[in-house]
Parts: sequence; C-alpha cells; structure tokens
Amino acid sequence: MSLQLMTYLVVGATFALYIFIAIKAKAATTGEFYVAGKGVHPVLNGMATGADWMSAASFISMAGLIAFKGYDASVFLMGWTGGYCLLAMLLAPYLRKYGKFTVPEFIGDRYYSNIARVVAVICLITASLTYVIGQMKGIGVAFSRFLELPFEMGLLVGMIIVFIYAVMGGMKGVTYTQIAQYCVLIFAYTVPAIFISLHLTGTAIPQLGLGAHMGGDANNMFLLDKLDKTLVDLGFHEYTLQKGNTLNIFLYTLSLMIGTAGLPHVITRFFTVPKVKDARSSVGWSLVFIAILYTTAPAVGAMARLNLMETIHPTSGDQAGQWLKYEERPSWFKNWEKTGLLKFEDKNGDGRIQYVGKGNKEFKNEMVKVDRDIMVLANPEIAKLPNWVIALVAAGGIAAALSTAAGLLLAISSSISHDLLKGIIAPNMTDKGELLASRIAMAGSICVAGYFGLHPPGFAAQVVALAFGLAASSIFPALMMGIFVKRINNIGAVLGMLSGLGITLVYIFWFKGWFFVPGTAMAPNNAAHWFLGIAPEAFGAVGAMVNFAVAYVVSGITPAPPEHIQHLVEDIRVPGVVRR
Repeated sequence: MSLQLMTYLVVGATFALYIFIAIKAKAATTGEFYVAGKGVHPVLNGMATGADWMSAASFISMAGLIAFKGYDASVFLMGWTGGYCLLAMLLAPYLRKYGKFTVPEFIGDRYYSNIARVVAVICLITASLTYVIGQMKGIGVAFSRFLELPFEMGLLVGMIIVFIYAVMGGMKGVTYTQIAQYCVLIFAYTVPAIFISLHLTGTAIPQLGLGAHMGGDANNMFLLDKLDKTLVDLGFHEYTLQKGNTLNIFLYTLSLMIGTAGLPHVITRFFTVPKVKDARSSVGWSLVFIAILYTTAPAVGAMARLNLMETIHPTSGDQAGQWLKYEERPSWFKNWEKTGLLKFEDKNGDGRIQYVGKGNKEFKNEMVKVDRDIMVLANPEIAKLPNWVIALVAAGGIAAALSTAAGLLLAISSSISHDLLKGIIAPNMTDKGELLASRIAMAGSICVAGYFGLHPPGFAAQVVALAFGLAASSIFPALMMGIFVKRINNIGAVLGMLSGLGITLVYIFWFKGWFFVPGTAMAPNNAAHWFLGIAPEAFGAVGAMVNFAVAYVVSGITPAPPEHIQHLVEDIRVPGVVRR
C-alpha cells in the first residue's frame, strides 16, 4: 500500500474517532461546556491534560530544536516539565478548591474588580492566541507533507476539524477527544523512536539508546560521541556543547516554568475533576503521561540529526566521505522539497549537496532551508521505516496540534463569553445564550488563529515560547499573589499585570522586528543588542519580576483589600474549607 493511501486511512480513521467522540459527548449545559461538569476521573484528566499540553511544539518542534540546538535546547525539557511541578504544588489544588469556571473569574473575584477581570481576559487572549498560532503552523506542516496538500489548504482542513469537535463538544467533548488523541500521539511518537534506536544502537529503549554504543560503528563509539564528531568534521558546533549565554538559559528555563504554571487552558483542566484532592492527583498523572514523551524527545532529536547528516554525508559504506548527489537524493528529500520546508541551492555547480556549518571554509552551505519543524515527521522516512509507521507519525503530529488548539480556543471562547459577556456586559444572559456566545467566540478565534498561522513569527516551538513568556509575565504572578499574599489589592494587581505584559510585549515586538524603525541603533533579531543577552523568548521571567515588584509597591502605598477578601484568601489555603 502506498504511503499516501496509508496516511489517508490512518489520519482519516483518527479524525472519524475524534468527531464521533465529540458527537457522543456534546455539551448541553454551560458547566459541561466550560469544565465538563466537574466529573472527569483524575487518571483520565491526566491523560487529557497530557494531550492538551503536548502540542505541536512538543510533538513536532521540540525534537527538531533539540536536533539543531543540542545542549541548549534542554531549556524546553526543564522548563516545560518543571512548570508542572509548580502547577501541582502552588496553583492547581487552590484554584480547584475555589471552584469557578475560568482563571479571569478567579482574578476578578480575588481582586474584587471587573477591571482586574478584563485585564486578565486581555492577558489570557494575548498568550493563548500566540500559543495557538504555533499549533496552526504545526497542523499546516503535517498536512502539507503527508496529505500532499499546500500548506494553506492543510491549515484550512485542520481549522475545520477543530471547529467541528471543539465548538460542538465544549470541554466535555474536548476532554474525551483529548484522551483518544493522547493515545494516538504517544504511540506515534514512541514506536518510531524504538525502531530507530534499535537500528542505530541495538537498544529498544530510546532513553537508553541515547547513551549507548553505535551498533554498526567500526570504532564502537557512543551515539553522542559519533554525533559530536560528525558535526565538528562538517564545521558545526559540538552537539553536547553549551553555546548560549548562561543567564539567558536560566531565564529562558524560568520563563517556560512559570509560563507553564500560568497557562489558562492547562489550569482550566484541573477545574474538571470532582474534588480538590483529585486536582493534585490529576497533576501527578499528567506528569507521568508527559514524561513518556519528554524523556524520549532527546533521543529522537539526536538520532534525527545523525540520520540527516549520514544521509547527506555518509561516514561508512561505499559512499563514505562523499557528498550526496542531488540527482540521487532519496524520496524523503524530494517529498519535503515539495512543501517548501526543505530547499537546496547548488552554489558551486557540482551537483552535490554540501551541508556544512560556519566552521567549514571549504564549502558553502547549500541547504538553504531546513525547517526545524520537519525533523520528527521526516525522521521515520529518513530511517526508511515502514509506511504504516510514517502514517502513524503523521496522525500523531496532527493529533498533538489539534488537541492543544482545541484547549486554547476553548479557553479564549470561555473568557469572552463567560468573563466578558456573562460576567460584565450582560449578567442576565441565559445559559442557552451563553453557550451560543461561546461557540460564536470560538469560531471567531479559529479564524483569527488560522490567519496568523499562515504568517507565523517563527517556527512552532519559538512561537509557543513567546506565548509562555506572555503568560509568565502577566497571569502567573497575579495567581500566585492572589493565593498567597493577602495584602495585594486590586490596584496593585491590575498595574502589575499591565506592567509585566506591557514590558514583555515591547521587548518581544522590538527584537522580533515588528516595532523596528530603519536607521535606529538597535537592529531586530540581533543578539548583540539584547538586554544582558536575554532573548525575547526568555524575557517573560523579567516581565514576571516587574509584575511582582509593581504589585507589591503599589499595594503597599494604597489601601489594603477589604476584610472579606482577606478571609477569602485564607479560606482558599486552609484545609477543610471547601468552596463549590
């Protein structure tokens, strides 16, 4: 059976499953639409959270980043998993105990202000829309290759699928769809990794294969040693060498950690379990399910990079030491060229593909584009795995992007319908009217996200990192101070959120070139001009510090919160006092 037919069958079957689940689990009330009726088992919720969390950035882009950045990409592994520990200990149980539908609702009540609620909605929409752009990029990449559609058409198909099951099912439908999507994506991620690890090292467990000896290598080198040597010989940096600024790596990791703990679509997942105890248990289970992929990703990234280099410049066999002839390029190379995500330019006219780093002065790099988002999807093809494995990876990548996109869009729509319309503008709105408003808001969000998905400001994981920075600088500090500091008042919280979000947005927009004025001294995308060498993706941690500082200072010179609000903060933290 051809790869295209196999892919259509596998991806089509998963789509049919998602839509079937959405129809069977259609939300009939606002409680089911927003928090699945608060009746999801902790283990199932942990699985759904895993799917909600492991987006296109995790499935498609993270291993691609690891493949090309090596050691420095460890910030994603540490930041994204460490953030879940913060979420488990500091936020999830308390927010579930408070028992409301959305994060802005908690902020509005805790800071006794509709202005605070509106600011929280603005912060939520800003972070979530930025995040969902990355998912749309991932959807387009997966569809454009495996269904042989143009990037734009693939993105449109993905938008339609998300619209069907997210708008129809709400949180109830999305939850059970995400459980199915987790099963698809984790199977799709680990099976190829096992095959490739066996082929390269003879070890079936990829996590162990990363540190194992190369099975067919004459010198019996370790896999990472082999990769280091291969890259250095071709003019690249060593794979295992730290190349980035230590301060930037630290702040990048911190930004991803607190951004994780402040992501509204993840926090909302812990409102769906029956009891406060279940919220903490649910976080633990989600960590287990996430760890399966996150401990596999370093092996996938390293093996993908080695396979890519060995394809173009073999170090063994009859062609050892020779560059690949362009006319003899393998089918996977031709397939990805069609998408425009892989491009070759024969600069010296010798008909061979030279792929070198800046340290190689003998040749010019002729691989003018190798999109990092293709590595996980192309890896099974590069390793010449069976067609059913390649089709499975396509289904997994699409499942990862769709599951997170649905969760994000649900968070956006609920903030618009529940927090703005029902909470402030039209408090007498009926449940039926609120459900309709939620579905209209979600449809509009899908259109906006799709538009920006066509013109993303970077590759999937980079765009997602920006979203984490925005969540870190605005939402996380407000939640932390709202739960643990009674003295923070509404004025301090509002100015803190606006300051943190504002300074982070300005820094990101400036250094991404969106505010850049030609002729000014500070050129965009130039690391030499970054403040203390801090990348835009890492600046969320600085924004969070600004948020905390402004909130503390302003609250200290303005009146304390009302007494009933201070009691509310105590009630949230004291065991045995349960709010419904």
